[in-house]
Amino acid sequence: MVDDAMVSLNVISAVLKRAEDHQIESYSSAVRALARFDETSFDLVLVDYQMPEINGVVLVERLRRLPGYKAVPVIMLTADEDRALRLEAVKAGVTDFVNKPFDPEELRVRVKNLLALRKAQLALLERAESLDLEVQRATRHLRVREEELIWRLSRAIEMRDGSTGGHISRVATCARLIAEQMGLSDHFCRTVYLAAPLHDAGKIGIIDAILHKSAKLTPQERAIIQTHTKIGAEILSDGDSDLIKMAHEIALYHHEKWDGSGYAQGLSGEDIPLSARIVAIADVFDALCTERSYKPAWDFDDALDEILRQSGHHFDPSCVSAFVAVSDKVRNAYSENNGTQFVA
Repeated sequence: MVDDAMVSLNVISAVLKRAEDHQIESYSSAVRALARFDETSFDLVLVDYQMPEINGVVLVERLRRLPGYKAVPVIMLTADEDRALRLEAVKAGVTDFVNKPFDPEELRVRVKNLLALRKAQLALLERAESLDLEVQRATRHLRVREEELIWRLSRAIEMRDGSTGGHISRVATCARLIAEQMGLSDHFCRTVYLAAPLHDAGKIGIIDAILHKSAKLTPQERAIIQTHTKIGAEILSDGDSDLIKMAHEIALYHHEKWDGSGYAQGLSGEDIPLSARIVAIADVFDALCTERSYKPAWDFDDALDEILRQSGHHFDPSCVSAFVAVSDKVRNAYSENNGTQFVA
């Protein structure tokens, strides 16, 4: 209760103390009351309008700006019947009015009703928080299941391709490091990390004779290999989640080149989705650093120099700059990786 008249405070307190389900604090100073509001969350506020330091409307306006007081019921005690004043008070956040001089029974009923409303508010808030925790737990569970599914499918694709040594996990980790260095959102960084392992999903549609050929491919065979981008895009098409949508664009566009000389669409520059531009660097870098049947593994620094040399030709210069900036982290990741999945 806030009222500069001690007599009024004593009378109201005597009326309301007949109930045993609440505690009362009284303040004759609006300034002291505001300081107390800042420390404690009350469930109901009774405030007089006419006060010397701060009038009731200003007090309520300041009260509503305090954390936790947006929905707390407020009763204004006033002898003023002026409509404009009451409208101003309602706009400030006053919930109900009691006229002075007040009827004790009316005041008790109004207080009782508003405290019941407050209890209902708090119960709803508690239930909402409980539901939010349940949703968070369910979401975390779904994210874990989603990640597990992605990695298992990616490993199956990698085994079909005949790759060894954790290619998909290294590509995923490099892509995430580049995205983080570029200042992209946490959601984008996580999504590109999980979508990158599916970049070669379309290779499951390429016949073994070509996919596992150790000799140099003929032009016709190379053209068939290049169809894996469209096959992968078809497999991942029409997805509803951000993850599958990004995996689709990476599968389709990760062999495009910044200068437009790539495949399968011949896109150039920023027409190539950013996710695909990022994964292109991670994929090529890992291919250079990995021993294949047709070539030895490149030294880490030589592979890094090649990525730099292709900046503005094969790769987006901004993505290359980010990759170079995190190259020490990439080096550490390569030295720690033993062919198993990186930790997200």
